[in-house]
Amino acid sequence: MIEIQGLHKSFNGQEVLKGIDLVIPKGQITVILGPSGVGKSVLLKHLIGLMKPDKGRILVDGRDINRMGSKDLRELRKRFGMLFQEGALFDSMTVADNVAFPLLEHTRLKQDEIWEVVQEKLKQVGLLDAAHKFPSELSGGMKKRAALARALALNPEYVLCDEPTGGLDPVSASSIERLILETQRTSSSTFVIITHDLATAIALGDKLALLEDGRIAFEGGVKELLSSKHPLVEAFLQRRERTKEVRP
Repeated sequence: MIEIQGLHKSFNGQEVLKGIDLVIPKGQITVILGPSGVGKSVLLKHLIGLMKPDKGRILVDGRDINRMGSKDLRELRKRFGMLFQEGALFDSMTVADNVAFPLLEHTRLKQDEIWEVVQEKLKQVGLLDAAHKFPSELSGGMKKRAALARALALNPEYVLCDEPTGGLDPVSASSIERLILETQRTSSSTFVIITHDLATAIALGDKLALLEDGRIAFEGGVKELLSSKHPLVEAFLQRRERTKEVRP
């Protein structure tokens, strides 16, 4: 599992993470929930060593990633898949080439073996017919599916998702949520999802953690979140309700 212990991070003197303590159980979906600008993406980047904390530790299966050398850190990252907020597909590559990219970089598979894996992953996300299209030819939901296929290419133990339903219409968002659930159930991978969307958190989370004011204000299940009397949780839920009311 992943253990976050006393994590602090500041930028230009402004403290963003103020002592995060969180356990991410193996084989489950943990959703880190919170409004925009509270440091969710910053926290996610720490999990794979893209950022180093000012203080605190991140343990992956008992090993402190901030004490790893560059070689060990590269090996660790192979165990992670990353679904970026905007998909981050390479515009000059086809969907198939995007999915093949981590296989070319990190394995010694032959071309025909790589193509077999690409077909398998694209079929898994329902995009096999779009294999030879470019990202510019895809809808927002299709881009997210292609990015998820790439994140799954190396059969990662851990999959990190940054706002997987962000910017999508409700139908596309529900489709991505179902796909993540199906993928996690069939692979037993550990998913860590960050989102500001309460509906997505409820749909996906085995465990929810609310990040507010640089700290974890709540962690537990969906029912516990919705019935919590913690003032920061109540304030977050009230903001979500007001947002729904003003949407056209």
